[in-house]
Formats: sequence, C-alpha cells, structure tokens
Amino acid sequence: MEEIGMDLCAANPGPIDPSVLYDQDKHVSSAVWEGQERGALRCHEHTSKLGEWRLTPKQIELVEKAGFGYLRKIPAISLDNPLISALVERWRRETNTFHFTVGEMTVTLQDVAFLLGLAIDGKPVIGITYTTCGTVCQKYLGKVPDSTYASGGMVKLSWLKEFFCRCPEDASIEEIEHHTRAYLLYLVGSTIFSTTTGNKVPVMYLPLFENFDDAGRYAWGAAALAFLYRALGNASVKSQSTICGCLTLLQCWSYYHLNIGRPKLNRDPIHDHFPFVLRWKGKQSGPTTNRDVVFYRKALDSLEPCDVEWLPYKYMDGTVIPEEIRSTLVLGRSKTMLICFDKAERHLPNRVLRQYGMLQTIPEDVAGWVRKSRGVDGGVDLSGKMESELNEWADHALQIVEGDDETDENEYMGWYLRITRKVVGRPISLSSEFQRTISGLREISYLADTFLLKGLQPEQFESISRIRSIAQECLRDQVGGPIVVSSTVEVELGKRTRGKERVRRKGTGKRKRGNDPMEGHGASEDESQYCGAVLEVDQLHPHQADDEVDHLPLCTVVEGETPLLCETPSKVDDMQLHDETDGIDASQFCDASNEVDDSNIPHAIRETDLQTARTAEDIPQSSELPDVTADANDSEIHNATKNSNESQICNATNGINDPQNLVATDVNESQTDDVTDNVSESKPSEVAFHTDQQTVKETETVPQLSCENTEDLPQQGDTSVVA
Repeated sequence: MEEIGMDLCAANPGPIDPSVLYDQDKHVSSAVWEGQERGALRCHEHTSKLGEWRLTPKQIELVEKAGFGYLRKIPAISLDNPLISALVERWRRETNTFHFTVGEMTVTLQDVAFLLGLAIDGKPVIGITYTTCGTVCQKYLGKVPDSTYASGGMVKLSWLKEFFCRCPEDASIEEIEHHTRAYLLYLVGSTIFSTTTGNKVPVMYLPLFENFDDAGRYAWGAAALAFLYRALGNASVKSQSTICGCLTLLQCWSYYHLNIGRPKLNRDPIHDHFPFVLRWKGKQSGPTTNRDVVFYRKALDSLEPCDVEWLPYKYMDGTVIPEEIRSTLVLGRSKTMLICFDKAERHLPNRVLRQYGMLQTIPEDVAGWVRKSRGVDGGVDLSGKMESELNEWADHALQIVEGDDETDENEYMGWYLRITRKVVGRPISLSSEFQRTISGLREISYLADTFLLKGLQPEQFESISRIRSIAQECLRDQVGGPIVVSSTVEVELGKRTRGKERVRRKGTGKRKRGNDPMEGHGASEDESQYCGAVLEVDQLHPHQADDEVDHLPLCTVVEGETPLLCETPSKVDDMQLHDETDGIDASQFCDASNEVDDSNIPHAIRETDLQTARTAEDIPQSSELPDVTADANDSEIHNATKNSNESQICNATNGINDPQNLVATDVNESQTDDVTDNVSESKPSEVAFHTDQQTVKETETVPQLSCENTEDLPQQGDTSVVA
C-alpha cells in the first residue's frame, strides 16, 4: 500500500480537488515539481544591532507602557534560511495555513502571545500613511533626516540608531520621549514589521507612539501576525525570492511544533523564562552545514504524526506567564480579521483545532477577501477604507471556535488528502524518471523488433510497425540518435549540441572568449594569432546518403586577431572555400574520421589538382593546420562570400585517390610557438590567399550565403577551415 501511495504522489501530488487551493499554478511548489529550484530565500530581519541601544530606566518604563517590554528582551536569534524556505513551500495563502502531510497547521494568535509576549487584544493597528518623512519626524522625534536617510515615507534604521541610540543623562522629558519613540520605531521596524527593503521602516507607526499609555492599548500581536501572514503569502509565490516579517516568531514556532531542524544547544533549554522564544536563546552545538532547502523539504514531505507537537506549551511553567497575557489567551481561538494598516489577513483557528487540543473537523470554506495595497497615497486615513475588516475585528471576542468531541478525524483526513498538495519535492527525480522512460522505450523497441510477424493480419502487422517506428523516433529525439544534417549554414556552424568531438593540439591556449557565440568554433582572442588550431568532428552519421551531405562535418578552425580576406568577383571581405560533395562513401568517411589523432595530427598538403596546390603554396607563414584524410570522388573548390568581418575557409575535396594528400598551409612553427596571449596588433596583410583565375571562376558556381545565417558565423577574428 505504501508503494502504491508513493506512485500516486509521483503521478499527481495534488490537489485532486482544486476548490480550496485554487492558486496552485502560482505557488512555488509547482515550480519545484518542474525542477525549477529557487534556493533559499533571503530573510530580512534586522535584530543584530538592537543590543547597541542603551536605554535609561525612564526609557524602559515608557517602552513597557507601550506594550513592548517583552519584545525588547528577545535577543537576535540566528535564522535558519533553508528551514524557513522549506516552510514557505508549505504555506498556502488561500487558507493562511501550512499544508503538511498530517493536516493543516499555522501560527496562531495564541502562539504570538506565548512566544513574543505581545498583546492579542485591543485596538487595531491602523492609522495615517505618509509619503514624506519630514513633518512626522520633526513632530515626534524632534529631528528631520536628510535626503540620504529618507525615502518616500520610510527612514533608514541606521539613522535612528546613529542619532538616538543613547539618551543624554540630563535629557528633558521631551528629549527622552523623542529617543524612546525612535527606539520603538527601530524595534518594530527590525522585528515584527521588518520589510524587504533591508534597512528601512515606515514612519506611519510614529503617531501611534505619541502617547505611551495609549500605545499599550493596541493589539500589536495581532498586527505582527497579519504582517507575517502577508509576508508568507507573498514569499510562497514562485516568482519571489525574499521574505520579511517576524521570522524569529516563525522559526521558533517551528522548533516548538515540529521535530525538524531543532537546534542542539550548548545548555539545557530554558523553560522558566517568558516570552517562550527565550528557550532557543544560545549557541548551537550541532553541525547544520548539510541542511539545505532540499533536506528540510524531504523531511516535511515525509512528516509523521509522531514528529508533531500539537500542544507544545502544555508542559511549560504557566506561572511565568503574565496575567495580562493569560487573560486573553482564549482570544487565540478567535476566527477574525487581523489588521496592520493596509494589511488585512484572516485568522482561521477552525482549520487547526488540534493546536488547541480539540478534534479536527472538516472546516467550512474560506470566505473570500481581496488583498489590497491601500497605503499608496500620503495623508490617507485607512480607517475609512477598511470598514468591513475593522467591523470583523471589533467582534473578534464573539467568534471563538469550539470543537466537537464526536468528530471522526479519519473523515477529515480523507477530505484533506483530496484538497491538499501532498508533496512538494518529487519522490523520484526528473533525471531518474527520464532514465526510466528511456529504458521503457528501449524495451518496447526491442519487443517490436523481435515480435514474430508470421501469420499476422495486415492490420496487426501495421500496428507492430507503427509501434516500432514511434519507439525508435522517441529514442532518437531523446538520446541524440541520428539527426539529418540541414544544408543551411545556420545548422552547420552553430546549432549542433551533440555528436561533437574537439581535438586540440598539445601546448595550445585553454582560454575561450566568454562572449563568443560559437562557444568553441575558434580560439580565444587572447591567444596567439594562429596558435591553438582546433579540429572539430561534427556528427559523423553513417546513415547520411549521397545527397544528404551538403557540407562535410569535419572542420579545422583557426582564430586570429584579424580576418582573412577572400576573393570574389565583386567584393573582398571574407574568405570561404566551400566544397559541396556529391556521392561520398559514408563508410570511408567515418573510417577517415576515426583516424584523427587527439594530440598530433599530421601536417601536409593535399593536392587535388594543380590549381589547389598552388593556392596552398602561396600562403606565407600561417600556423600549421591539422590534416584531415578522407576518401571521396570528384573535387570542387568553391568560394562563397558574405558581408561580415569574419573569415571562414571551408574545404571539402572529392575524388582524391591518394589518402596521403592532406589539406594544410605552410607555417613557420617557431613563430607559432613564440606567439603570446596578448596578440592585438595583427594585420590582415599577414595572411592572404592568392588563387589563380581558375579558382575565381569556380567561385562563381557557388550561390551566395544568405544574410539570415550571418548570426551563426564566427565573429571577427575567427578563421574556419572546413574539410
């Protein structure tokens, strides 16, 4: 049964019923399933420098009045980016829950109260948006940041720390309040409301700190959860690569609820300190270098019920929980709308009843809501634009979910497995599936080839032939079987990716020009002008018959700094000696190609007729080119020209009776060896071809190359000789 279930997941990871997870196509799990890894997310939380602030006793008193006394005590905790990234792959913004193999789970209001010590009851965190910083900073901080520290309605955290991290001992009450508001803005901007900008915080929170007693009446915990929900939803889209929000809350929630990635600390966990995030304070003692996103993804894909702690706070010391927090814990089961300025997100505890010690029922459909960005205009009071969300929050105390002791959770799991995404990573890798498919095709092809055809009806015979043809065609397409060579220069010069063998002379340069579109059809421009001759044997296919071979795919490429000039009846730009062959013995051609030596290829002159020999003898001091031997019939030398700064020499000779005749040019070997990697002043006059009138006349028989193929020809400085 387990193997059958695995096969079903491999074929369809879900959801089978898309009525709940209707945004699956946009979700990161779809990209991962197709092999598109985005790696670990960039996590934006800026708590590392919070410890550099020095608060006076009066400032600490004001911070506690504002409701951030416990958040202030939380130190910077090292973030596990791969773990957070793997959790995001399981987050679904349609339900604001994680979809694990055991069911849905989420970070609840109760978790925020336990872990951060923030208020989950009170006024919604909402107010006026700003597009400039000057006025609001002057009013609440007594100082205006210059243009290098401000951007739109945001101010840099570094500016706040630079000017307000130390309050003077003899400061007035007004100055103390200014410094305390700056600290609170820095605190929320680096923790619960951290943004993807990396180092900025919106100044719209400052007016909420005008009166510190009044600031303590806001539901900062609910706002922090709304902000985190929105950040998780944004990061779960496959096009995103960053995440913000209170990631310390997310990571410590995972430590408490899931037996995956929990750190091994150098000391025993702290159980008697509040908030409960402090349990994970300290240095880790175990290695975590091998824990990447794939590691955590596989762990979550194979999550078992025994790996889940549904009630992790049950055995914590309840006496350390402050009364103002304990009295509001029941609101952690409130089905309501969470608000943080323009961000409104649904809190759905009815989908995670087991996190409250109750049996899970099939939840009702999520009421649709539109996620809007309402804070684009400055001076806008968002209260008038979010009436329905505010009304829902106002009634949150009346929306406490209850459980049902008669519930059958097997019924829930049957429903859940139909609407969820069962796995994120493929149980079998794409490469393994590909190899399995190829193996199956080969087996089908073998059975079709060996099937007894005697006594079959014509229809049956045709079916077997069709099966054989389809299998062989698929194998040829997938594993690089015989490919018919196109007669166009585009295919010949740049489009082949398989069946290529490159033979380099010993001692030649290894560097290759990074922006060379031919990727190896010539030597680097940093190499010597003629050093580094390359012999390329391109896709020698015995199946190519007489007329299928328009260009012999055996070429020698030489690159210099300047192009060779070639002769045409009208304009001299490039040189291409191009031979078209009619009637090549394929077997002889393949035998000849196999004789190419990787290290030292003989150099000689291949005489086809008197005119060709004279042409080779007139080339002064070129590098010695690798020699190619082939048996063929009939020899033609054609010159074809296209208007570019590149130079290619393509020789294909037919009808040569003596296999010792080889194509080469006379080269001064010592000159080749002395050339350095910094050749930059070579001139076209250093290399030239002098052909007789007979060769020029033969050029007229070759059609001109079309301009459509110029993009695949070597760039200026490349010289290709094809034989």
